[in-house]
Amino acid sequence: MKINYELQADAVFAFQLRNPIHNGHALLMQDTKRQLLERGFKNPVLLLHPLGGWTKEDDVPLDVRIKQHEAVLEDGVLDPKTTLMAIFPSPMSYAGPREVQWHAKARIVTGANFYIVGRDPAGIPHPDTGKDLYDPEHGKKVLQMAPGLTRFEIIPFRVAAYNKKLKRMAFFDEENKSDFENISGTKMRSLARNGESPPNGFMAEKAWKVLSDFYQKK
Repeated sequence: MKINYELQADAVFAFQLRNPIHNGHALLMQDTKRQLLERGFKNPVLLLHPLGGWTKEDDVPLDVRIKQHEAVLEDGVLDPKTTLMAIFPSPMSYAGPREVQWHAKARIVTGANFYIVGRDPAGIPHPDTGKDLYDPEHGKKVLQMAPGLTRFEIIPFRVAAYNKKLKRMAFFDEENKSDFENISGTKMRSLARNGESPPNGFMAEKAWKVLSDFYQKK
């Protein structure tokens, strides 16, 4: 595995996920790189850090996710020359803001100095009501005031959704909310099981094929 000095990185930004990468996730990573370049960094490197421990039974297995992530890199959605993919071997406890802090602080020892945090990264719905137990923005808010993160900059992001007019993933705009469609993980899995395709621009084609093939065989 290449390490920071071999990649000549002057900044490392980490992104954790336990799901397949769609173009909304990629948008967060691409835009972080853009921001860091604008701030004067010459070679910001992405630490793509998928969760490798236990996850819920309906989550996509790790080996399939890794193949899917590799396909995203092969399709050039993420730059393979400035991306280091490594497995983060922690289980997922779905413990809300406290777990978000653990995920962030654990990345400090990897050499990362920036951490991307999106919406509800460790939340879970109530078993009876189905409503979220935690505020979707709570994890970001807690991280921005968490002690021990002075050497680690949190980069919060708003939600990315599918823009039906632009036919691609884009940051959600409340003023034009009718232009957007939220393609949930449940809907994504349903499309894959039924052999259907998501809208163009939602996910890299090779990456979708990996996911679709898995559910078709299953």
